Amino acid sequence: MRRPQYHFPSRRSPVLATHGMVATSQPLASMAGLRMLQAGGNAADAAVATAATLNVVEPMSTGIGGDAFALVRFAAEGRVRALNGSGRAPAAANLEALRAQGLQQIPLFSPLTITVPGTVDAWYQLQTTYGALAWSDVLAPAIAYAEEGFPVSPIIARRWSELVGKMSGDAEAARVYLPAGRSPRAGEIFRNPDLAATLRGIAQGGPSAFYEGPVARAIADTVQAKGGWVGVDDLRRHHSTWEEPISTVYKDVTVYEHPPNGQGLAALIALNLAAQIGLDDKAWGSLEATHLLVEAMRMGFADGHRYIADPAMARVPVAGLLSPAYAAERARLISPDRALAHAEPGIPPASDTVYLSAVDGAGNAVSFINSLFHGFGTGIVAQGTGVALQNRGALFSLDPAHPNALAPGKRPYHTIIPAMACRDGRLWLSFGVMGGFMQPQGHVQVVTNLLNFGMSYQEALDAPRWCVMEDDSLSMEAGFSDGTRAALARLGHRLAGGAPTFSSAFGGGQIIAVEDGILWGASEPRKDGCAIGW
Repeated sequence: MRRPQYHFPSRRSPVLATHGMVATSQPLASMAGLRMLQAGGNAADAAVATAATLNVVEPMSTGIGGDAFALVRFAAEGRVRALNGSGRAPAAANLEALRAQGLQQIPLFSPLTITVPGTVDAWYQLQTTYGALAWSDVLAPAIAYAEEGFPVSPIIARRWSELVGKMSGDAEAARVYLPAGRSPRAGEIFRNPDLAATLRGIAQGGPSAFYEGPVARAIADTVQAKGGWVGVDDLRRHHSTWEEPISTVYKDVTVYEHPPNGQGLAALIALNLAAQIGLDDKAWGSLEATHLLVEAMRMGFADGHRYIADPAMARVPVAGLLSPAYAAERARLISPDRALAHAEPGIPPASDTVYLSAVDGAGNAVSFINSLFHGFGTGIVAQGTGVALQNRGALFSLDPAHPNALAPGKRPYHTIIPAMACRDGRLWLSFGVMGGFMQPQGHVQVVTNLLNFGMSYQEALDAPRWCVMEDDSLSMEAGFSDGTRAALARLGHRLAGGAPTFSSAFGGGQIIAVEDGILWGASEPRKDGCAIGW
């Protein structure tokens, strides 16, 4: 049994329970999921109730205007399944028209980045496939919070306030999410009657109440009035898919990730490289351990950005990228004495987000992630619905030769990734770390913190983090020594400005572990949330 250690500034204890547990970034949402478990529901019911409540209480991060992914392991099946709830590019999407305008990428918050929202169908497929309660029951807590209101929690209030300028640019967004012309303050009650009505319709009519009828028409009309592509036929055609997860064995643990179009592949590539390098003789936070893990992650991203795409429309060489031979070849490029000037992709052999975890007393688990991409997505809200629309299409490439090139009906490269880990064929961890391109980096750091550096579950989340940024610089939270930072710079790492410990820029994670029938919950100190069990 792992015993709590307090080497880092947090003083959170792990939460222990036997009958069930939910962990996520907002306590009211965690409690909504726990209520489902106590009412006789299972992990699927809890996950959907939690996700729906997060749409209400943390609306800048998630919602039915975005996408979702899940890893699901039910004890009776004895396997991990992946649910892809990401939406596709509209039929009218036109790469050449954008290139003719001289664009090298789709503008980040343009209405052209709005892809079909996949969340509602993902919730429905997960709950109706595995849940034990009525569909309407699992949406009831979210509807109540939207209609009656809830007190806004401090970190969410701060993030909301940072998005006032963005939301002010859309009249409907400002009306719904900036009452009295400002964001709600911590402790202030916020109500969202438009979203309550939309959720109530979905509770009564299922996905068709979202993908057809007045809500679909409101979404399509809003998007097209802004110059975007989504139409009612795009919404009507949407469907989620059940897929096989991808995995690798790290030490004695099988780590599972969602397959492409998600970026979990980058985390597994990095873990394979870490296994080749070897970390057991190195201390956490040391120059040696930090340098080698950062280099492994940079190479994982190089391959991920080159190859990850919608496998229904592009070849993604997953088996080759995860093969031991490829890992050994790539590991030879990592030097202990200097940073790579630029991490290039290899040639493999042929062959703002919320995260939640729910585990019930029968050992069933759902690792679930739901997102609008950036805060409030595009900043556009569909008229009369309360639905903030994602900007996920910004991750498409405008290079027609790239596997992730924009095309009608195609799913984009996705940053959101849930994770699981099994030991000896039994569930060990249901976990995730939210936060854009921080996510695979967070997964790698959590796994190595546990398996290489001997941390407890809570400590694995508390530990200061590093992050390889999109410009290839390295950002590090406070908590790494000045000596390590200086030595990394001497090896050629380009260090970005420092950040305080527990900065939300470094993600937000949750862990539920199973040991001898006991559930151990840990929750991210960078967020408002908690793990709750019974």
